[in-house]
Amino acid sequence: MTALSALPEGHPDRPALRNQVIEAWLPLANHLAFRYSGRGEPNGDLAQTAALGLIKAVDRFDASRGVDFAGFAIPTILGEIKRHFRDRTWNIRVPRRLQELRLKISEANSTLTQTLNRAPTVADIATHLDVTEEEVLEGLEGARAYNAVSLNTPIGDGESATELGDTLGSQDDEYELAELRVALGPALATLDEREQKILTLRFYGNLTQSEIAAQVGVSQMHVSRLLARALTKLRGQLADC
Repeated sequence: MTALSALPEGHPDRPALRNQVIEAWLPLANHLAFRYSGRGEPNGDLAQTAALGLIKAVDRFDASRGVDFAGFAIPTILGEIKRHFRDRTWNIRVPRRLQELRLKISEANSTLTQTLNRAPTVADIATHLDVTEEEVLEGLEGARAYNAVSLNTPIGDGESATELGDTLGSQDDEYELAELRVALGPALATLDEREQKILTLRFYGNLTQSEIAAQVGVSQMHVSRLLARALTKLRGQLADC
């Protein structure tokens, strides 16, 4: 990726190198895509959406900003996948006003659950959003209008099964991690490029050490040593803050 960033636009070698970079990072895109499997969208569509997010990340990446590519690509790919769910799973007959209200209700539910330490009531959500209880109920009813599958579609088997509706609109750990990465930016900047990449893949991409080893091109044991060294450096930087 560093070599691609160094080439100016229009350079004859740029298209081929761009394709090589995209192909090299496709395993990460597929890994992120398949974390969303079983939510009503075909795996092929998820993989294509993640690949589109990867392409956008490759084309928009600016190495001069001091952020490693993995740290930029992961939120970009996840954002594309979530946009796919938002844009494709709503039935076109649902008015945009209800679509937007549904998303606001979902965000309010996550926020209030944390602040109240319990599941919020319709009245709680209405007060939080400064709307009527009838509007909240209307928004919740609109949430049922997905065109791919019913929100009541069970996921899993037996007593542990949940419903698809319970998996959409929940709090997104990936975005919290992306925000944490920004907060840790100065400390992460003290690590070398490979250490930053390995930490990002492990804790932001949720890849295993074996998957990281295949991505980086070293042994799993070497990845383990690099992770330990990077974490030691990071702890030292945070202790000095």
